[in-house]
Amino acid sequence: MAPQQGQGGGIMSFLPLILIVVVFYFFMMRPQLKKQKEQKKYIENLKKGDKILTIGGIYGKIVEVKEDGTLIMEVEDGTKMKIAKTAVSSEGSVGLQNT
Repeated sequence: MAPQQGQGGGIMSFLPLILIVVVFYFFMMRPQLKKQKEQKKYIENLKKGDKILTIGGIYGKIVEVKEDGTLIMEVEDGTKMKIAKTAVSSEGSVGLQNT
């Protein structure tokens, strides 16, 4: 006669999978969601005179913020560019405060 497994055997076999999902959520998904919220908040709070860095690597200063989701940015030589607000990177905002 073969030994019978207990009722908890089914749950115990899924425990490693459940643990992997929980670890994945807390170390991968949650920080990414937090970063997205911070980026959205940063973009919503942009105003005239802020120094910015675009995701393309262009530094500039905001001249005008438009209601259609765009802004006018002035680069160092005085050239003005119209860019989407979503093209602004929050990564460079820390280094731009002192320049």
